[in-house]
Amino acid sequence: ACFRLLCSLLLPALFLSGILCICLVVLLWGVRLWIQRKKQLSSAGRDGKRPLLVAFFHPYCNAGGGGERVLWCAIRTLQKKYRNVTCVVYTGDRDATGEEIVEGAFRRFNIKLIHPVKFVFLKKRFLVEASLYPHFTLLGQSLGSVFLGWEALLKCVPDIYIDSMGYAFTIPLFKYLGGCRVGCYVHYPTISTDMLSVVRNQDTRFNNAAFITSSPLFSKFKLIYYYFFAFMYGLVGSCSDVVMVNSSWTLNHILSLWRAGACTSVVYPPCDVQTFLDIPLEVEKSTSEYSIVSVSQFRPEKDHPLQIRAFAKLLKEKRVGQEPSLKLILIGGCRNQQDEERVNNLKRLCEELGVSEDVMFRINIPFEELKRHLAEATIGLHTMWNEHFGIGVVECMAAGTVILAHNSGGPKLDIVVPHEGRVTGFLAEDEDTYAETMAYIFSLPPEKRLEIRENARRSVHRFSDQHFEETFLLSVEPLFK
Repeated sequence: ACFRLLCSLLLPALFLSGILCICLVVLLWGVRLWIQRKKQLSSAGRDGKRPLLVAFFHPYCNAGGGGERVLWCAIRTLQKKYRNVTCVVYTGDRDATGEEIVEGAFRRFNIKLIHPVKFVFLKKRFLVEASLYPHFTLLGQSLGSVFLGWEALLKCVPDIYIDSMGYAFTIPLFKYLGGCRVGCYVHYPTISTDMLSVVRNQDTRFNNAAFITSSPLFSKFKLIYYYFFAFMYGLVGSCSDVVMVNSSWTLNHILSLWRAGACTSVVYPPCDVQTFLDIPLEVEKSTSEYSIVSVSQFRPEKDHPLQIRAFAKLLKEKRVGQEPSLKLILIGGCRNQQDEERVNNLKRLCEELGVSEDVMFRINIPFEELKRHLAEATIGLHTMWNEHFGIGVVECMAAGTVILAHNSGGPKLDIVVPHEGRVTGFLAEDEDTYAETMAYIFSLPPEKRLEIRENARRSVHRFSDQHFEETFLLSVEPLFK
């Protein structure tokens, strides 16, 4: 009787589920046909042939960061190589015109496009703002990106779609409903195996609050949520026809999550190394003051407190009167009030440690001033744990500072590595090793420091615009076949 009751409930449920699945497939197929029809009806060029539309999904294309430099270099590269291509940018920057955005790219990055770009302005960018999702931020932003991607697809159906900002959940949308060939450039995996281990080990970090780490129940729940999200992220990412990543560190994470090794390659971001290589390199003259320069936005993950504590330790252990005085210069951008509050907290930390007189803050400074500080600095300092690449590290090396970066991520695997068997810089992990390594660098004869600086300069040519163009074209070639 029990079995019969189970069958009488289960069979109608299975039947209904089957009917609903068929209806969903038919609906999605109908939407795909409608979108394809829309694409065919779009205007042809002057010669009657429709240009190949290559669309980049970059909702914050006017931001002026490293990710935007990749976008404009990629567009310029395609315009150089393919004549029948029209580049489209999906953006939410509705406070600027297309001309102003292109002008901004030229002013900030010195990138001049060969042909005009078509901009598709999106109204629903607020759906991907982190502030909209105080909890379950990863999931909220990812679902928000699907709705934003749907708006983009309805406004313009491209032939080739490239997500250049890390919104992987839009990829299946353009591939299966838009019928596009799809690719992506991954700057940073939305979730990484490191994030899973931080939650698993109940470590307190900027993205893992203390109230979660102190509760085994909350930690277990967050771990299940992260594993579910990692599974979904792997599923959508594996839909890509071409995957480009910015470093070996990102490559390792994407390979373990997406399992799309056959179509994945490393394409280092284009760094404006030439501008810094113009700084003349010579043996340091005897000076009364040495400077240590840090270049990075005032964001929590950049770990500026570690720089200040290590510098304070260095000053404490330095024998007074035996060396020139030392100065720490923190250069960075403040995006909002939170960043400004962070700077105020750092200034308070300097007061607590008694180093206020020796630490200088330079916020949102012009490029020429940044260049001057780097030209005069002895050490370039970088402390972010698992930095996915590290454009600032490359710039410090190109400018001729002796780099001291974190022993993890991109700096460890790709940038601060021996060049032709010679040292290009140094790596450290905590307050003690940073202080010790800075002391060691200052103890070296100026000729030895010059040798390290020259090696570092020679090694950064592989991060140039030209190298990016070659590797980028090689990677996207399958999309144009």
